[in-house]
Formats: sequence, C-alpha cells, structure tokens
Amino acid sequence: MGIKKNQIVTMNYELKINNEILDTNIHGEPIKFKYGQGEIIHGLEKKIATMNEGEKREIKVSSFEAYGKYNDKLAEILPVSDFEGINLKIGMVLEADDENGETYKATVTDVTKENVTVDYNHPLAGSDLDFTVIIKSID
Repeated sequence: MGIKKNQIVTMNYELKINNEILDTNIHGEPIKFKYGQGEIIHGLEKKIATMNEGEKREIKVSSFEAYGKYNDKLAEILPVSDFEGINLKIGMVLEADDENGETYKATVTDVTKENVTVDYNHPLAGSDLDFTVIIKSID
C-alpha cells in the first residue's frame, strides 16, 4: 500500500556512514513527521514511500539525495582577528547571520596564529547515508 502525502509517519531509524553509527532511535522514542512535507531528507523520504506499517528496511541514500556533494568553494580562510573572544577549536560549529538576517552555520576546520578556515558545507555533505528504518505506524 505504501505511504501517501500528508500522512503522519511514526518511524525508528539508525543512520550510519562507513559502518559508524551517527544517530539512532532504534531502541528509543520514534520520530513523527508528515510525509511529503520535507521534514526528513528528500532521498530517505522518497525511498520509504513503498514501505508499510511494521516493515523494516535497509536504505542507502546517496549524497546527492541527502546533503549534496561536498563543495570546496564553500570553505573560506579568514583572519583570526575576526573571531576575537572566541576560543576556537577544530570541529566547533559557529553560527552567524548574513545581511538578510538568515542564520548560517560554519564548521571550523583549521586554526593557525593568523587564520581560521571555516567550512559552510553541511557536515554530512559528500557522504552516502545508510539507514535502517522501521515504520511503526502510518496515519
């Protein structure tokens, strides 16, 4: 039967990249979302469309259908003086507002005495995602 647009889906999942678990609620509280509204990543939403209540499935979502390919042009080197008062560490995520008031995030990928390299790509950009999905209910 499958899932139709605007139905409420209750689902448990496990997310892995290269066999490393990044996120899971398999033994916890399931998530609920309205199907077809973009509340989960597009590639996963598309691939669960034919699933039924109670079904478990292994699903691979390509980087293209998840967070996109990694774009080298989205990394930027800035002077360390732009980050005065911030205890910078590699891997930390910074938030800022652009001139339109939109919030964006950047991950610190390198820190030297003179410069800071920040990356505006999503942290999972360029990664294929492996999901285990269990559809608990479809309403």
